[in-house]
Amino acid sequence: MSFSLTAKQIEAQRLISGPQTHTLLVGGSRSGKTFLAVRAFCARAIACPGARQAILRFRFNAAKQSIAMDTLPKVMNLCFPDVPFKWNDQMGYFDIGKGSQIWIAGLDDKERTEKILGLEFCGIYLNESSQIPWSSVELVRTRLAQVVNIKVEGMEPRPIRLLMLYDCNPPNKGHWTYIYFIQKRDPNTKLQLTHPEDLAYIKLNPTDNIDNLPADYIEKTLGGMSAKQQKRFRYGEFADATPNAYFTDETIDKWRHIGGELPDMQRIVVAVDPSGSGDADNADNDAIGIVVAGLGTDGNGYVLEDCTVKAGPATWGNIATTAFDRHAADVIVGEGNYGGAMVEQVIRVARPRTPYKMVTASRGKVVRAEPFSSLYESGKIRHVGYFPELEDELTAFSTIGYTGANSPNRADALIWALTELFPGMVNPRKKPAVKQPDRMPSEHGWMG
Repeated sequence: MSFSLTAKQIEAQRLISGPQTHTLLVGGSRSGKTFLAVRAFCARAIACPGARQAILRFRFNAAKQSIAMDTLPKVMNLCFPDVPFKWNDQMGYFDIGKGSQIWIAGLDDKERTEKILGLEFCGIYLNESSQIPWSSVELVRTRLAQVVNIKVEGMEPRPIRLLMLYDCNPPNKGHWTYIYFIQKRDPNTKLQLTHPEDLAYIKLNPTDNIDNLPADYIEKTLGGMSAKQQKRFRYGEFADATPNAYFTDETIDKWRHIGGELPDMQRIVVAVDPSGSGDADNADNDAIGIVVAGLGTDGNGYVLEDCTVKAGPATWGNIATTAFDRHAADVIVGEGNYGGAMVEQVIRVARPRTPYKMVTASRGKVVRAEPFSSLYESGKIRHVGYFPELEDELTAFSTIGYTGANSPNRADALIWALTELFPGMVNPRKKPAVKQPDRMPSEHGWMG
């Protein structure tokens, strides 16, 4: 199979080969950023006997599946078909020959990370940098210190340049990738960098890689996303930072479950957030939020499916109960402020004897959502796949209120599901009883 770089990838390759130490490849989805970065590291490994390089992601499982099991073998087979390579699963690195190694690791694995950080590297690549905190970046770059020679036939050996690569789909402008590479400021102090010339970045978008994509990927897959998601994944633009947002794209991405087996579920909930629309199926109706979530045996919550639909009760009742059967759920929960018992009746008509629980909002939707932000931050809630519309609504919740354009029906349904799975996050604390004195005081002293 023949292989050639696109014009934009050639431009990016030249930039990577420049004099700077730090280079960011930023842009939309499927633009070839990861392939290009891995190719650069493989070429360096082949040209530098004894070179040790590392490709790191926030989570080891994602690094192993995405890089070790997919991109790196693909790069070697396409670009360097005559070079043998071998994966050492026990140690976690590829042997590229002549003592060259490319280590694959995740920063969430403490034991493996400590082993990695005990070594020195001549190249480090942070894949999906939007998921990696700046504190981890600062720690990792202290290991960029291996001295090794590049050996090219007909040339004198010379020390290879230390290289640190980063890539990401652009997060918001409050993220360190924007502050560091675009504004050239220190992410901690916000002061201008003393050596801005040591950084460079280039934008690569799906249109720059169109020769390697399915014919309808850009128009149908990316074009079907919301305007916010297209800005990030199609056009590769940094988003404006939402002040004090409860949920961020970076946090959702960091813990997203892509591929691999899910843990067994202790409990699965289908949550319905009704809109109050009439009985008729009508395109003008508000969406009926229907979300499926489960509590795994690992103690984490998993968002399994978004079945939200614009339809009348006959349709959405069938969708909710079908999801109940498909996921072998334990209960359907429904918000009772709109229609009250009507929601239960719709569920019962669609599927008699379905376990159902009515929940009633005593607080505003933003207040209900706020307690779960800490669970997202700590990785206790994980999205199984991508839910663009639902995630748009989640990231619009902030301390100043809900900033989205439309009612957050999907997010409301998710919050009801999480409330059922994590009741301790929302149950009001009981006030301690105030012990009354045994005797009451009088103007002349204590009365028995």
